[in-house]
Amino acid sequence: MDTDGRADDGRQETSLNGTWQFATDPDEIGRNEGWYESDSVWPDRTRSLAVPHAWQELEEFREYTGIAWYRRTVTLDSPDTGRFRSRLRFGAVDYGATVWVNGERVGSNRGGYLPFEFDVTDALVDGENEIVIEVIDPEDGREIPHGKQGEPWYQRVSGVWQDVILETVPPVHVEAIRVTPDLETDTAHVEIDLNGLDEPRGGDPSVAARVVVERDGDPVAIEPATIDADGTGRVAVSIPDADYWTPERPALYDVRVDLERDGSVVDRYEDYFGMRRVEARNGRVYLNGEPYVVRGALEQGYYPETLYRPCGDDCFEAEVRTAKELGFNLLRKHIKPAHPDFLEWADRLGLLVWEEPANPTVHTDRSRRAVFEQLEAMIERDYNRPSVVIWSIYNEEWGIGNPQGLDEETSLWEDEEKQRYLADCYETVRKRDPTRLVCDNSGWAHVATDVNDYHRYFVSPDRADAWVADLDRMTDRPEDNYAATETDPNDAPIIVSEFGTWGLCDAPAIEDYYGERPPWFDYEFLEDGLKRPDGYRERFEETALSEAFNEFEALVEAWQWREFRSNKDVIERMRARENVAGYVITEFSDIEWEFNGILDYRREEKAFHDEFARVNGPVAVQLDLESRTVWDDETVAADAVVVNDTDDRLKAELSWTAAGESGQQTVVVDPVSTVRVKDLIAVDVPTVDTMTTETISLEFGDATTEEPVSIGPRTDSVSPVPGRESGADEPIYVEDEALRDALEERGASVVAQLDDTVAAAVVTETTDAVLEYVRGGGDVLLLADRDGSVADADVFDYRYLPEDESWNLVASLFFTIGERLESLLGTVPGWELDGRYPYAVASVSEDDDVSVGYVEGWLANPSAAIATRQYGDGTVRVCTFRVIDGYGSCPVARALVDELLPKSLGKAEDR
Repeated sequence: MDTDGRADDGRQETSLNGTWQFATDPDEIGRNEGWYESDSVWPDRTRSLAVPHAWQELEEFREYTGIAWYRRTVTLDSPDTGRFRSRLRFGAVDYGATVWVNGERVGSNRGGYLPFEFDVTDALVDGENEIVIEVIDPEDGREIPHGKQGEPWYQRVSGVWQDVILETVPPVHVEAIRVTPDLETDTAHVEIDLNGLDEPRGGDPSVAARVVVERDGDPVAIEPATIDADGTGRVAVSIPDADYWTPERPALYDVRVDLERDGSVVDRYEDYFGMRRVEARNGRVYLNGEPYVVRGALEQGYYPETLYRPCGDDCFEAEVRTAKELGFNLLRKHIKPAHPDFLEWADRLGLLVWEEPANPTVHTDRSRRAVFEQLEAMIERDYNRPSVVIWSIYNEEWGIGNPQGLDEETSLWEDEEKQRYLADCYETVRKRDPTRLVCDNSGWAHVATDVNDYHRYFVSPDRADAWVADLDRMTDRPEDNYAATETDPNDAPIIVSEFGTWGLCDAPAIEDYYGERPPWFDYEFLEDGLKRPDGYRERFEETALSEAFNEFEALVEAWQWREFRSNKDVIERMRARENVAGYVITEFSDIEWEFNGILDYRREEKAFHDEFARVNGPVAVQLDLESRTVWDDETVAADAVVVNDTDDRLKAELSWTAAGESGQQTVVVDPVSTVRVKDLIAVDVPTVDTMTTETISLEFGDATTEEPVSIGPRTDSVSPVPGRESGADEPIYVEDEALRDALEERGASVVAQLDDTVAAAVVTETTDAVLEYVRGGGDVLLLADRDGSVADADVFDYRYLPEDESWNLVASLFFTIGERLESLLGTVPGWELDGRYPYAVASVSEDDDVSVGYVEGWLANPSAAIATRQYGDGTVRVCTFRVIDGYGSCPVARALVDELLPKSLGKAEDR
């Protein structure tokens, strides 16, 4: 047992971490049989385990819910109750805990995330002392704040999962201090709570308090504090030439309260704080009076094998350092209070934290009390932590509205009583802690809030235009995000606090890390394939993925780069707008089955690690291209955007290269601002024979970026049509008049009448005539109509894709098979198809010939954007990319249609 020596002031800590006895109690007999009594006999299933832990870390208890018991013995010297008090402190126990010492019940607690303690002085004896804990974590947790534990998310967490400490303190001691910085006067207002004063006698006039403030070991100020009869004291401490805390310069002050009696220190309490102020006004966040742009990531605090517990001694330090290396200045600790050790590293290394309580599922009197008690305790625990700058109350209506579609719940959008309750919560939190921003209901309907935040899941370039339109709506009409406007929507900064695209993790490496199949591979509540990793290897081999990628690792790398490409564009669109105050990407790391992290679940780097840091850095450059696809007789044109989130005025050369040319101009960017340089690039592109990709690059100091542009030949002839034999006379039937005219202008032989004399048919609808033609041996190219719909109910079945944001779409992947299409679109299509991604995909079987496939999540819902199916004696090739209206205006659309036009549509060797 590790024991710290007693300090001069009388405080002593004894760690009770280590080996405890543990037994489950599925029949709830422990109390009746007196398991809490000293030397009681526990069942044969009792085993030893290390505390802290969650019992789900052990396979045999992974599915267990209900009651479990802990017991250990500690040897202590005879306590001097006249000179010291002893208390048993718990960092966190999930969910309910009742504690006995030597058979005497000393207290109980409910709440799975925050510290609690009991005075055990009178229960301790000289020599061996037995401590017993009964923990209950019920199966039905709907009214219990549980965050993302269990269905439909991640592993449940139960048990004594943070430290257990036995502490001795003097009878009169400091219970807590709260430091409120005032940057207007450079003053730290210190509030002191004492315990142990004899209040009936009007306090103890012989006890005096002294507040000592130091900076890096050097004294800053010493002030006496008057202690009132109720055990509270206050003092304003002047901080000369105060250093303000920021993520870039995380200046901390140590504060100590000495309690003295008759010239001797009887208790000493130490903490630290930062001189920091955060405000929201006029649509911006201000840190220490200066505008500050948030670049954040969601962080859920789950770790492989250890779940809520840190996965190593340097876990939190490494987490904060990596976040800063990636360009983040904030982590949103999602839907449960942050671990206190994480907050200390955030304070010391410099990282903002957005913190929120765990939410329940339903809205009842019990769940409301539990949420607010948790919120109050979180504020109390972390009040002095300068890194914490935002409190949330609820997330996406979880536990207050109706995101789950429950029959007994109503939405916050329509329930005025819930709106009033939430507004009252906001006011109460603001009064309790005026030093931070408060977000009432993160991401969804707001009522009273300092932050107007949105959760928006767009994939780019697939839905790039829709993302721009959504940003326009956010910034033009912020009040539309409010169910009621108890606070001014125009004052609250707009922050997109959830967004992001998935990028498949190296699943075999994850399995190697566990040494077995990870338990989250096959949770019963996970949707097959989409969220359930189990069977991913088989799905890879059984689908067209194995044709596109020689090995699983190649799929992983390609998908991760697609994740980067999407997130890059979504981030850049926000950073280019000064009326967007920040963003929080989902998420910092993969969590179990959810592979949307910048890091994987092990906190290992993904393929794009260094590139992401450049996109997300405090200084960044962007290329805003007029078009991503151009003809070879046109011009590549682009604006440049320089983003400066620092507090320095920047002046540097903005340099570019494009199509063999280059240029530069001097650009000045004020602190925390964005500059758009219009028409920076206007370069005639070279003549090409086939579709070609040109890379445009931009530099501003150390900030760099690159963007691809697709260049196509402006040829007047399609004779012969690609893939057809030279001199073939049979015309092609083309149903769409505009497409028919465009092909005819290029010399193609096309007709407006479908009969058995045509070589092939290009249609947007499978009419009876088309079906008869293909059954008779004809080849048909079926294109999505100009609105993106596919008029076919006979040949393929279709899955329709949302035209706006979609959680499924950000978890999806298009992939190309075949050398000719890969040369045009790449193995994973990107900006070549800007504005032309499908609104539907065709369901396919192993008999279909897939040219561009589509999957979601863990290789689920295999479908295709381009696929060929035998139908009767003929073939139908469907293309759901929206290319039909781009044939005359977009070189990639034209090249893709040309590629799909040949007579022998069904033969793979012709692709």
